[in-house]
Amino acid sequence: MAKPIVALVGRPNVGKSTLFNRLIGQRYAVVHEAPGTTRDRLYGTADWGGREFTVIDTGGIGVGGDAAFLAEIVEQARFAIEEADLVVLVVDASAGLAPADEEVADLLRRSRKPVLVAANKVDNPRLLPEVAQFYQLGLGEPIPVSAIHGAGTGELLDAIIAQLPERHEAEPEDIDLALAIVGRPNVGKSSLLNALLGQPRAIVSEIPGTTRDALDTLVERDGRRILLIDTAGIRRRGRVERGVEQWSVLRAERAIERCDVAVLVLDATQGITAQDTHIAGYVQEAAKGLILAVNKWDLVVKHPKVADEFTALIRRELQFVDWAPIVYLSALTGQRVSRVWELAEEIQAQRSKRIPTSQLNQVIHEAVSAHPLSDRGKLLKVYYAVQVGQRPPTFALFVNDAELVHFSYRRYLENRLRAAFGFGGTAIRLSFRGHERES
Repeated sequence: MAKPIVALVGRPNVGKSTLFNRLIGQRYAVVHEAPGTTRDRLYGTADWGGREFTVIDTGGIGVGGDAAFLAEIVEQARFAIEEADLVVLVVDASAGLAPADEEVADLLRRSRKPVLVAANKVDNPRLLPEVAQFYQLGLGEPIPVSAIHGAGTGELLDAIIAQLPERHEAEPEDIDLALAIVGRPNVGKSSLLNALLGQPRAIVSEIPGTTRDALDTLVERDGRRILLIDTAGIRRRGRVERGVEQWSVLRAERAIERCDVAVLVLDATQGITAQDTHIAGYVQEAAKGLILAVNKWDLVVKHPKVADEFTALIRRELQFVDWAPIVYLSALTGQRVSRVWELAEEIQAQRSKRIPTSQLNQVIHEAVSAHPLSDRGKLLKVYYAVQVGQRPPTFALFVNDAELVHFSYRRYLENRLRAAFGFGGTAIRLSFRGHERES
């Protein structure tokens, strides 16, 4: 089930990014620890009162100049209204009410989405009287906050939770595999979806999906029921192309939450972009299966090493998902499209594996013996390992001190598990639980 979405909108320099960091409880520059991942992420997860929701910082959508200033602010607010379940209009209490605030507020009033006003930069009590002027926006009581100091953010979070909708999006029962087609605009997602549906299958039903202008499709293939999740709904022209890209990544994230295996469609004529990296990072974080589908392969000038060179590029730019298979295809001609079905089924089988505890512990203990880990004289001890989940494969390792385990050692153990048991095409999760044994 997809998390609700809360979008922060407003003119530049009102503190949206600082408030974003405060709400998700971390600096977005270090959201992802995997080397090679683009770090200027604009999406994060907040957890308040037992409710999780996605927070979007629209502050990264650039303004091209004074002439386009107001139009681009309004346009980014339009994107927020379309995709979000709740919009927070961030204003600057220290600077007062601005024309851009009123323009965006007018747009928000005419929407059917719930809206909150966060009057930011109330960094000392003397600024509290300035908050009252934002009642003029007609969006209810403004909430005074200081994102930089944290004052008032608890009250804002309480108000957000109170207005978030309850999600009742039940997936169809008895689904063997949920497959999401994700990627940037114009890479051929719709074409690939159509090509996949052109393979022998029986369409069972069409089911409204979480993307508001797309349909999920339930198909039956070789006796298995497969849910195809389409994210190819965003097609908007305008000056805010960067904004279009960012919102398309958000749609991909929502689809990734619901799927078992994601098919990340890459454009063979454009190489790997930052948006491709963002989406691949979400697949890893959500611990889903992943297929890297290089589309438009029919348009690439062929020479004996072209596939090897493109594979090397992918492995370099997306090194944190080096376990994902690559397929070179053409949705237009149908070349190797059927391979997507085959890989998805193979990956789902890998995600469903259960490893006997004795074999698991043997591999882990051999790995630790081969490369011991110590820090400041303290040696990591792994007492016991057990598989605690499937889809994704999830393992708990009971150790003397979980803080000793850094990213590179976690990756080392993951690679040893893959070498021993496979898990090709799927992320896996390792959980380290610290417990010092009595001597």
